[in-house]
Formats: sequence, structure tokens, C-alpha cells
Amino acid sequence: QKIFFGNRALMDKQNVSYHADEKTISILEKQGKTVMLLANQKQLLGVIAVADTLKPDAKEMVAALGRMNVSVSMITGDNARTANTIAEQAGITNVLAGVLPDQKAEKIKELKQKNQTIAFIGDGINDAPALASADVGIAMGTGTDVAIESAGITLLNKDLRSVVSAIKLSKSTLSIIKQNLFWAFGYNVILIP
Repeated sequence: QKIFFGNRALMDKQNVSYHADEKTISILEKQGKTVMLLANQKQLLGVIAVADTLKPDAKEMVAALGRMNVSVSMITGDNARTANTIAEQAGITNVLAGVLPDQKAEKIKELKQKNQTIAFIGDGINDAPALASADVGIAMGTGTDVAIESAGITLLNKDLRSVVSAIKLSKSTLSIIKQNLFWAFGYNVILIP
């Protein structure tokens, strides 16, 4: 007997009806859980829900980035209902849901075409292409090796507030570089002749 385990798209592809359990699925997704469906070739056998817990410092990081006029978006493979629930808990208003791993890099490229500088934060294998596509890829030190290799910056701790510190440090560094160039250029213009 064949058994299918996956999301709605898989059930639709296999012509398995799950609509009788849509109310249960909807309740679980509104709680921020990812729902996976188990079925045989004829009917739905069960519903399994898993949930990632929001990191305690996520909301604080999003608020701090907002104060710095940095727009925050969430790109996830989760369905829109689950993604919006998690985004609301974190204080994120821009959500791209239902994005498959190979599509994340494409979404980053689309955002870059709007003349925006894009930083992408990730820690998984699925995030590696997007980390490489972003202007700045930021990997968590607790993430997978491939994510760390793909990123330009690796945060050695798992505190998301370190992202804010990294941005402030980079802005400060750029300011010092510009000052040094100004003084070096001025020195050369005045003293070399």
C-alpha cells in the first residue's frame, strides 16, 4: 500500500481529499504550526502538526531593525496562514510564504532588482542559495556548514540581536573608511604639488 506524507500540494497531486479536515488544519495553522497530511491512495489518514518556536530575541531584533529604517521580510516554505501567524508574533509585516528552497534565491534576485540592498539571514541547507544571492548573507554559527560557507558573515552566537550589532559595526567601519579616503585625498592634493 502506498502512503503519502506531505502538504496540501502533494495531496492535490495525488487526488486525495482532505477538505473534510480543513477546519482542524486551519485551527492548527492559525496557531503557527506547520501541518503535514498522511494519506493512502483513497483517503486522509491523519494530520500531524509541528511548530518552530520563535526565538525569544526575534521580536526585539525586528523592532531594532525597524528603528534603523531597515525593512524586514520573511521568506518561508510554510503556507501563508502559518507564516503570517509567526510573522505577526515577530512583528514582521512583509511575508513571502510557500516559497520552495530553490525559489528563495529567485525571490532575493527579484528584491535586488528594486534597487534594494538585501541582507539574508539563514541557517539551513535550504537557505544556502539565498545566502549566496543576497548582497550580504548572514549565517548563524549554529547553522549547517553549507549555510556558513555560503554566507559573507557568520555570527558565532545564536543571539539574533547580533545582526543589529553587525549592521551598526559595518556602518561605522564604512564611515571610517570614507573619512580616511577624504583625508588621504586632501593630503595628497595639498602637499604633493
